[in-house]
Amino acid sequence: MEKNALLIVDDMEINRDILKDIFEEQYVLYEAEDGEEAIAQLEKHNGEVALMFLDLQMPRKNGLEVLKYMNEKALINQIPVIMITGEATVESDVKAYELGAADIIYKPFAPSVVIRRTLNIIELYEHRISLEKKLEKRTAQLRISQEKLEKNNDFLINALSSVVEFRSLESGEHIKRVKTFTGIMLHNLRILYPEYRITDEQMKAMINASALHDIGKISIPDEILLKPDKLTKEEFEVMKTHTTKGCELLEKFKQEENEFYKYCYDICRHHHERYDGKGYPDGLTGEDIPICAQIVSIVDVYDALVSKRVYKTPFAVEEAERMILSGECGTFSPRIIECFEMAKPELFALTEGRFSFADAL
Repeated sequence: MEKNALLIVDDMEINRDILKDIFEEQYVLYEAEDGEEAIAQLEKHNGEVALMFLDLQMPRKNGLEVLKYMNEKALINQIPVIMITGEATVESDVKAYELGAADIIYKPFAPSVVIRRTLNIIELYEHRISLEKKLEKRTAQLRISQEKLEKNNDFLINALSSVVEFRSLESGEHIKRVKTFTGIMLHNLRILYPEYRITDEQMKAMINASALHDIGKISIPDEILLKPDKLTKEEFEVMKTHTTKGCELLEKFKQEENEFYKYCYDICRHHHERYDGKGYPDGLTGEDIPICAQIVSIVDVYDALVSKRVYKTPFAVEEAERMILSGECGTFSPRIIECFEMAKPELFALTEGRFSFADAL
């Protein structure tokens, strides 16, 4: 509905007549003699009113009370209000502005000034409302695009990780467990070390990205990937390339250079780095290793220890903990170890409960 009306609220008929004479050729005009009638007119015509002239001193409800009503009904941001008064004080002016009045005009007023200020305010409000609508529309479009992107990411993650599981002899539940454990570790990391400033959205992205940590195993020959015995030195060097090969594969599937892709890349490439620099492929040390990769690294080791594989039986959770803390499975940062210790009760409960690790293939 087009806003082509003005609402003139004043208990003095002469003041209403002056404003009517000024605007009768440009707008439809509605009148009210007091605050109660003004509210009734607003309820009836608020979709039409482009601006309201509101007297400060009136019987029944005064101008400030009408402004309070407009705030309660969320009308003050839709309909600009110009206060008209001949008895203003600094206190009443401040209160009017606090309640959302766009301007104050003092009686007697000059028609040319009233016209200019009125048209300026209407134009400003229309422009602001137009911008807000465009912003709402753009926000909705971005939300839809984000939802589509997340669905595409989820599909891609599930598809690629399923290929890895199909080719390897690890449990089909491995990726699900890595994601679950990554979430637990990140939750504790945020509690212990808020300085990482990991948001909910970033945490969700890291958890999803963890599913692709071993995507590079697609490129490893079957005779190495599926070998039931210990790998030779030469075979292990080939196996180690799954980190860099995985990144090459991610590059081919990359839709855009965004935060989620960075987490996928960092986790895929660096989840076998070690805090002391003895990991691969880049020999990174300390905090040069992305925190998301550090988390997935210890989660991946823990799951490998407590899961059944063709080349090993599962270790008890206490033994897995001992091996990790003693450094038998690589070196982790003190912060990651602290998070692991804090997460231990939940990890152990899941290991021995919801997830049937010992029976996994």
